[in-house]
Amino acid sequence: MIRSQALGLTAVLSLCLTTAAQDPSGVTIPPGDSDGGFPGLANRAPKVEIPWNRLVDTAELYARMDRLAEAYPGFLGYEVIGHSVEGRELRVYTLTAPGELEGDAKPAMWIDGNIHGNEVQGGEAVVYTAWYLLENYGHNARVTDLVDRAAFYLLPSLNPDGRDSWFHEAHTASSSRSGVQPVDSDRDGAFDEDGPNDLDGDGSIVQMRKHVPGEGTHRLDEDDPRIMVPMPRDSREKGDWILLGSEGIDDDGDGRFNEDGRGGYDMNRSWPSYWMPEHIQFGAGPYPLYWPETRSVARFVMEHPNVAAFQTFHNSGGMILRGPGTESFGEYPRADLAVFDALGQDGEKLLPFYNYMIIWKDLYSVYGGEATWAYESLGIISFTNELWTGDRMNPDGRLTGRGEDRHWSDDHLLMGAGFVDWHPFDHPFYGEIELGGFRKDVGRVPPSFLIEEMLHRNALFNIRHAEAMPRVEFLEHKTTELPGGLVALDVTVSNRSTIPTRTAQAAAKGIGVPDRLTIALAGRDAQVLAAGYPGDRWHPERIALIDGDPTSIALERGVPGEGDVTLRWILSGGSEATIRWTGEKALDVETTIEL
Repeated sequence: MIRSQALGLTAVLSLCLTTAAQDPSGVTIPPGDSDGGFPGLANRAPKVEIPWNRLVDTAELYARMDRLAEAYPGFLGYEVIGHSVEGRELRVYTLTAPGELEGDAKPAMWIDGNIHGNEVQGGEAVVYTAWYLLENYGHNARVTDLVDRAAFYLLPSLNPDGRDSWFHEAHTASSSRSGVQPVDSDRDGAFDEDGPNDLDGDGSIVQMRKHVPGEGTHRLDEDDPRIMVPMPRDSREKGDWILLGSEGIDDDGDGRFNEDGRGGYDMNRSWPSYWMPEHIQFGAGPYPLYWPETRSVARFVMEHPNVAAFQTFHNSGGMILRGPGTESFGEYPRADLAVFDALGQDGEKLLPFYNYMIIWKDLYSVYGGEATWAYESLGIISFTNELWTGDRMNPDGRLTGRGEDRHWSDDHLLMGAGFVDWHPFDHPFYGEIELGGFRKDVGRVPPSFLIEEMLHRNALFNIRHAEAMPRVEFLEHKTTELPGGLVALDVTVSNRSTIPTRTAQAAAKGIGVPDRLTIALAGRDAQVLAAGYPGDRWHPERIALIDGDPTSIALERGVPGEGDVTLRWILSGGSEATIRWTGEKALDVETTIEL
């Protein structure tokens, strides 16, 4: 892993609390403006200025992360976990406070974005989360505590090829979703040979329409001729226009238009959990994790069992999605559903116009999804957020975001910048037609003035999720003298957070390594004779004995969220006992008890 040189907390604070700082343009920030970090208040300048009112390509995403790493040495570094089809680096940035423990020894949250190339704002959501945590470390007690005790694995773009194609080439709002590995989508023996074409060279792929008086499927709206109104199906009356689809020509001469564009698969259908072949789930590929981008992510996450929270960012709809992705999976265990519900319902409060939803039930079936794989195969509490919602354009609900309302919003909030007016074009096949329609940005991503709000709210949802990662401590202990000079030692280990140290899914499927409680006695002839779980409050003298070595107890079900586990040891001799809890999803803890 590539890491910047670590600094102690004192040195970091001295950097954060300088009397003056500079933004990238070299402008000096007045003394005091950055003294409190960047809590989101209007009178505080961040240490690293980033223009959150625009979206950028992969190289600039990485450049922003690298600027943060330079400004906060020791807190942020990256490793290249693989390469995309076109050879772009897949960088995972690790964010955590420097200290005795490396990030891999701490509970961690995985966050990625942009698995679909055209769903670009997911990348910015990842970077904004890093920026907000670093800007507030040393100033905000909750952020400081979180970054001290946890790590974040951040992959800004899981599909950098599709992302860069969307930015630098002409597209519709829906194209460039795939990666770029060639696929024979129309099964004619050629690959990617008939995609949309920017016929007029204006950088936008819009719609084509043709005037066919009395023979058409559409008419022009009487109040706004930009709008195509479909004729009723049961009407004998014909319109004067037909829609011809996205801007393009028949590149391969097969009589069809735009049927085999670049790529043509879906990396969010290729994960091992409930993967299905192409004839059931379009875009799944020949086998799970077929594409190098997905293999790289799966390998990294599986090699990091400390990942206790998982978040992936998609594009639009205003949704907080959890699995299952398919009805056939069944329902998740009740104990884990309580965790999902607690976080998802808080997400609805943090994210106006978002709905907490079940993928298969409230949206549609998804076989082989990334977030469902994280929970169903690895036992990690995971969400997919669909970031943009058009309701933010008109939050009073008076406009629908369709037809004339969509044009009204564009005309009055963007001064018409989002729509390419219909204009004539001499098409090689259709003859005289018109080109026009909304640009790829409209409906796909927020307008610039709403980007930062979207990013901030979703970053704080990330933080809510991360704060819920397991946090274990020894709550209390009790010794009881028994006949024959023996001692019963009851020790309670507690988890203060919402997420258990082992989810019910992990316990049921035997995923990962169980938690472990160990005891070591000091003193001559000291022995641990037995261990078990004490009885209930009405029968405290009872004990359910555990088979095997009583000095090292595996806790297959872990420590529940906002709950505890009490273990009883029967001891002979010993002056003190050292108890240690270890687990994959939380920091190890240890306590010494005088007997």
